Amino acid sequence: MAETIVVCGYGVGISDAVARRFGKEGYRVAAVARNADRLAGAVDKLSKAGIEAKAFPCDLGDSDAVRKLVSDVGASFGPIKVLHWNAFSGAAGDLKTASTADLRNVLDVTVNGLIAATQAALPTLKATGGAVLVTGGGFAFYDPSVDAAATQWGAAGLAIGKAAQHKTVGLLSKALNGDGVYVGEVVVTGIVKGTAFDSGNATLEASTIADKFWELFKARDTVSVTI
Repeated sequence: MAETIVVCGYGVGISDAVARRFGKEGYRVAAVARNADRLAGAVDKLSKAGIEAKAFPCDLGDSDAVRKLVSDVGASFGPIKVLHWNAFSGAAGDLKTASTADLRNVLDVTVNGLIAATQAALPTLKATGGAVLVTGGGFAFYDPSVDAAATQWGAAGLAIGKAAQHKTVGLLSKALNGDGVYVGEVVVTGIVKGTAFDSGNATLEASTIADKFWELFKARDTVSVTI
């Protein structure tokens, strides 16, 4: 029976490349995002590439909806082997004006949703010796130049979310290691070609990042790598 990867925060770029990389290895892909129409188009392209895939529209900032998502994927595709968390929020860009609701949204998408999905999928992840893979971001790191860039680019909320997520990955890794569940992240410190952030100066290929996720998943000996 084919194994299943759930790609949360599906879109062009890293998530699509991860779906294709794991699909190449025979994985079924559960593609998750809020926009049902875009998901349908993505699934159609994956299917034409010979990858078994299905769309699961979901608000990944709603923990209850995330738990139901995990149940729905299990009912459709069977046990989840890999959970890939690629979701992020661009809210609360300017801390001088950001509302508490926007800040809450950032953490709901980047941290609370991730934890809810991991908890809901944990029984099958333990049974399959599965993994939780997270797309991290360089804004997570404390450095004056990083903080200056995040402030200048209106990405304060994204930086806060990625910093909290980076710590969450480390904590989940320690918590789940004894259960045979691998947790790891690829921290992306540049702009990925073909994404909404690419204004013509992107340097990173999404396929390179997807290959790194596959390497981490197979080796299972490093929690975090930076690319």
